Amino acid sequence: MIDSPDSRKPRAASEAGAGEPSLEEARLRQQAIGVKLRHLFDEVVNEPVPDAFLEILRRADERKSGEDKT
Repeated sequence: MIDSPDSRKPRAASEAGAGEPSLEEARLRQQAIGVKLRHLFDEVVNEPVPDAFLEILRRADERKSGEDKT
């Protein structure tokens, strides 16, 4: 059977079947996912930048400042 656009729309909590999560449960689940994602990304953001990458950025800045003077 092919799903029609209406059959894919989320139903309101009052229409949801007994086995489907309520809107509040869905919000709590999304909040928990957000907390975990922020924790993972915070770890990445706080990692030190490799020296080789800093050197590449330094050279790019020097080139750009040289081009601005001409």
